[in-house]
Amino acid sequence: MNKKFKLKSMNVILILCVITFLSIIPFFWMISTSLKSQEALMAIPIEWIPKNVSFDAFIKVLTKLPFLRSTFNSLLITLSSTILTLLSASFAAFIFAKFEFRFKNVLFVLFLMSMMIPLQVTGIPIFIILTKLGLNNSYLGVILPSVYNVFAIFLLRQFMRKISNELIEAAYMDGASLIHVFFKIIIPISIVPLTTLFVINFMHYWNDYFWPLIILTDPDKVTLPVLLSKLNAQYGTEYNTLMAGSLVSMGPILLVYAFAQKYFIRGVQEGGVK
Repeated sequence: MNKKFKLKSMNVILILCVITFLSIIPFFWMISTSLKSQEALMAIPIEWIPKNVSFDAFIKVLTKLPFLRSTFNSLLITLSSTILTLLSASFAAFIFAKFEFRFKNVLFVLFLMSMMIPLQVTGIPIFIILTKLGLNNSYLGVILPSVYNVFAIFLLRQFMRKISNELIEAAYMDGASLIHVFFKIIIPISIVPLTTLFVINFMHYWNDYFWPLIILTDPDKVTLPVLLSKLNAQYGTEYNTLMAGSLVSMGPILLVYAFAQKYFIRGVQEGGVK
């Protein structure tokens, strides 16, 4: 029995090694291509490790393109959207988890059903509303739709339901207000799911291409994914430039994950157990 178990474990490890190797290949190819000269791009056979390492693609990305400006735009929009999502989702989840009112369950089911509607369907009415409000071609026009995030509400509501009602009642008996209970008790206890949602939403808004492309028409306000798509049209055959731009744009996501890794893994583990 023990020998059979070890054999199964070896097979699982082997399969995981193969999957990991296949997953790394595109990333390795991206790094390799970004370090090649223009002449080595189409060389046959393929140079997986460049014979002559060149940083010209990175220099071109950082000096001849508005890369820093687009990075600032992406950071501004991503951080604002993520914080707005966490705040609005926390309020909504707290109400759904700890308050009783008529049609609460029906309303929550309607919330969940709206997850099935793709952004491409709701995008047109949201665009018309934002245009009527004069928010077209503005940062606020990109950020404002993030106030509604059903997945974040659902995840936080499931967590907050497990927070002891006696703890909240004790705070009320000590004279705490609703705002005090929310920010001093509910939010600190919910730090693990909030951090998990911060990482997930940061990645989502950082890589979002569809909505900034529709709302932002000013070249000075475009985000990194939109700039990279234009890079593809402008430097269609310069794959080293494209890969260098993609690599640099991954930096903030890796930094956020590195700082929040402990809470993110803990949040995923607790979510899986529950």
